[in-house]
Amino acid sequence: MVEIQGVLSEIIFQNDANGYTVAIVETEEEQITVVGYMPVINTGETFCFSGKWIVHPKFGEQLEIISYKRIMPNTLEGIEKYLSSGIIKGIGPKLAKKIVEQFGKDTLDMMQYTPHLLTKVSGIGEAKARKIAESFKEQREISEIILFLQEYGVTPNYAIKIYKKYKENTIAYIQENPYRLAEDIFGIGFKIADAIAKRMGIDPTSPYRIMCGIKFILTQSHLEGHTYTPREELIEETAKTLDVKKELIEDALTQMALNNEIHLENIEGKIVVYAMSYFYAESYVCKKMVEMAQASLEPIAEDLDKEIEAIEENEKISLAKNQKEAVKESVKNGILVITGGPGTGKTTTINSIIKMFENHNLSIMLAAPTGRAAKRMSEATGREAKTIHRLLEYAYIDEEVGMSFGKNEEEPLACDVVIIDEMSMVDILLMKGLLRALLPGTRLILVGDVDQLPSVGPGNVLRDIIDSGIIKVVRLDKIFRQAQESMIIVNAHRINKGEYPYINKKEKDFYFIKKRNQLQVVQTIKELCKERLPKFSSCDPIKNIQVLTPMKKGQVGMFQLNNVLQEILNPPSSKKQERQMKDKVFRVGDKVMQMKNNYNLKWSTIDGEEGEGVFNGDFGYIQKIDNEEKEMIVLFDEEKLVTYDFSQLDELELAYCITIHKSQGSEFPIVVMPIFWGPPMLLTRNLLYTAVTRAKELVVMVGIEGSLKNMVDNYRVIRRNSGLGSRLKKFLTENLIEF
Repeated sequence: MVEIQGVLSEIIFQNDANGYTVAIVETEEEQITVVGYMPVINTGETFCFSGKWIVHPKFGEQLEIISYKRIMPNTLEGIEKYLSSGIIKGIGPKLAKKIVEQFGKDTLDMMQYTPHLLTKVSGIGEAKARKIAESFKEQREISEIILFLQEYGVTPNYAIKIYKKYKENTIAYIQENPYRLAEDIFGIGFKIADAIAKRMGIDPTSPYRIMCGIKFILTQSHLEGHTYTPREELIEETAKTLDVKKELIEDALTQMALNNEIHLENIEGKIVVYAMSYFYAESYVCKKMVEMAQASLEPIAEDLDKEIEAIEENEKISLAKNQKEAVKESVKNGILVITGGPGTGKTTTINSIIKMFENHNLSIMLAAPTGRAAKRMSEATGREAKTIHRLLEYAYIDEEVGMSFGKNEEEPLACDVVIIDEMSMVDILLMKGLLRALLPGTRLILVGDVDQLPSVGPGNVLRDIIDSGIIKVVRLDKIFRQAQESMIIVNAHRINKGEYPYINKKEKDFYFIKKRNQLQVVQTIKELCKERLPKFSSCDPIKNIQVLTPMKKGQVGMFQLNNVLQEILNPPSSKKQERQMKDKVFRVGDKVMQMKNNYNLKWSTIDGEEGEGVFNGDFGYIQKIDNEEKEMIVLFDEEKLVTYDFSQLDELELAYCITIHKSQGSEFPIVVMPIFWGPPMLLTRNLLYTAVTRAKELVVMVGIEGSLKNMVDNYRVIRRNSGLGSRLKKFLTENLIEF
């Protein structure tokens, strides 16, 4: 074993994901190349390295590192190099020099024990001193934790995320219960936590491990949109994942049910398993919807037909028969569903309903599941619309409660009418949160297109409500003359009915470019986005063109197309800062998308408004990357600035191309879509319909025409395990409500 001590002078290569590093170390006698897994090291730091000499066929003699430890510098030059390295947020070379001149060899002791003295240095106020002290403390703790977790196969990126969650308690918490990582840390699944537990010596057949495995399989089921899992299927999957006997899983299920950790129920002749949160959510939604549907309402108009005529005259519109019905039923019912495809007048109907209620001085609140959908609703109605989370004042309460809705039974929404748009995107947990904030007597109007893809989260709320027959539903099915002029709308309805779309009609807005293979598809999409479409429509290629694809992987999948489009639409430049994150690069100017709900992320606007929460599916643009502060600033909704720590960047994806599932609730001026062969269970009519209805001005499809026809023919609807519909139907069969 060879041992050397020196200053890290240059990092030639470092893999952010696993910490593998090639670097140059300066000892008192020579420069040495060191290689190995060395996460969270920075130039200017002093280390003691232990390893063995190897000879690389191309690069010659190198020291392969087996272990290393950081040595805090004790010379003025060493301390200044260390502080200048960028390891401490807020300190660059100039400030490092000032600090060392002020405190000399006592600098590092001062930063550890009396950091408030940093305010003696010009340019450092109290806030900056606190920030520097926190970063200094954090770096020391992170180094210890990374080395601890590396023994259990945890990569540096995940180690930093774990530290951000548990801080100085990290090691103690993991030793106590490694499986908590799967629940608490985004990106760490049960399998990683299980591998850590195995290395820590936890018995593979321990009931605790098996119960954690059951929860993991239930969570996987939730990610696929199910609110419950059939018992036999759950046992089968858990046994396969954990490699244990089924009898042990059956015993664990029984114990979990007795402990009220899961709920067992007979649905349609099968025993199914619920996580308690989803059982409570379904039960509550069912009960509350029935209450609201049965609630007595104050009559607000004697002659609805006459009032609707007045609205038509004042607004200079002519409502179709079903639109008039929707306005009337919104007055008569505690809950109403309005569903219809594009061009069927949903917006005009909503505006007419708003006018009706405003004419009688009833207060109205408008909301939608996403920021983009809420913004569209505001533009269409001329009134404020919020995200449902913001409407319900979703915020951090305390350590015990965590994130919670501020509006609930104790603090309900103070209004007479609530209108929710894009209801197909609402999952069962969000529906529960909304209903908790409504008093019986408040009218709830749910508007959406039931033929869109269902919500990303668990449940099939809109379809279950419609299919149950217990809630009044009005279907808008007339395509208005103006809408009939758009091939986008005409073709959307044709696709939905199983008919092939009209393509390449002159002076229309729906085109298909035939290509024989995926290479040609990619090349054509590049040309369309960079030159042809911006020239054709005078549009901004980044902001106005959205590429939608059915899948994430493959030549025409999201990941590959994002790399290709980033290269041509926002290429590297010496004027643009960038940050490597695993296998992708973030660059100033990039279009990005948030991939998970993060209710703790703070945002601010230029006008000084502040808030919390960035949500799954939100689009933004990278404004700044600060490698010194290790932060990236993203602009969402053209006004909200959000600062991401580098350890949070796995919550973002490039968004030049997104999956069709992620496009729900959004509208784009121009949609470009690759059409190709793929798994029939994925390439469905439902998916194609959703993609087409995302476009406002132009759809361009590129690929194989036979594949397009196959998607139209493929009326495969993936079944979601959801009990809401059957619960609601029970009330109907018992004649509690009749329509």
